[in-house]
Amino acid sequence: MAKKKPRPKPSAAQTIPQLIDAHTHLASCGAVSAAEVAAIVDRAAAAGVTNICTVGDGLAEAELALAAAQVNPAVVAACAIHPTRAGELDDAARSRLREMAADPKCVAIGETGLDTYWITHAPETTAPLGVQEEALRWHIDLAVEADKALMIHNRDADAELFAVLADAPTPRDTILHCFSSPMQYARMALDRGYILSFAGNVTFKRNAELREIAALAPIEQILIETDAPYMTPEPFRGSRNEPQFIGYTALCIARERKIAVAELAAQLNRNFNRVYQLDE
Repeated sequence: MAKKKPRPKPSAAQTIPQLIDAHTHLASCGAVSAAEVAAIVDRAAAAGVTNICTVGDGLAEAELALAAAQVNPAVVAACAIHPTRAGELDDAARSRLREMAADPKCVAIGETGLDTYWITHAPETTAPLGVQEEALRWHIDLAVEADKALMIHNRDADAELFAVLADAPTPRDTILHCFSSPMQYARMALDRGYILSFAGNVTFKRNAELREIAALAPIEQILIETDAPYMTPEPFRGSRNEPQFIGYTALCIARERKIAVAELAAQLNRNFNRVYQLDE
């Protein structure tokens, strides 16, 4: 039996001016100190990335995300408790998240949402669905109160998530981060005015429907992201990701939409600034 060829490690960024990364995790990429944040941001800037939104999946990472945004002009933050950790949303966490939401460098409340994948695969480490829904509704209310975008995590919970979003208050923008849902939910999301944010998995060979969705969505309703250190795009799938590699995702979507990648990058930059209120 022939051995599988090792996956290539990312070695060269695809340089495209005006790129954005709408959702990454700088702390999980190893950037905790100001110097480490600056190093990742500098590598991204060399690839044309002008703006990065770094995200916290719990209170500790949210603190690091906001700190990174406060020391680097190219970085903004999203703050929330991840649905799998929704049990951590106690009174102290709520109080601190309200403070974070009021900070100008916190541009979104997220990532929050619903995740049944880990309920199925590791229920002992994951908040029950009812606890997740309660936390999601609290985060939605916070996004509305703070007039910030809502950043949604959804894994294997399409029907449940869309039902909650349908009867909850409406934030100024709702971003479906790392969008991976089927076409019927893509159409529903777009009809509701949601933003679809595409990660490196849009480049994976098996995801033809996801590329079709990226092609048909109104260009004003899409973003791109790395979700680093995860979701590294082809041809480096399986290797560690970071913002400097966002260009491969941009190239894939530009090809599907049959437009120049520079045109796509410029529009995504405008979308980033509008959704995160950086143009006001």
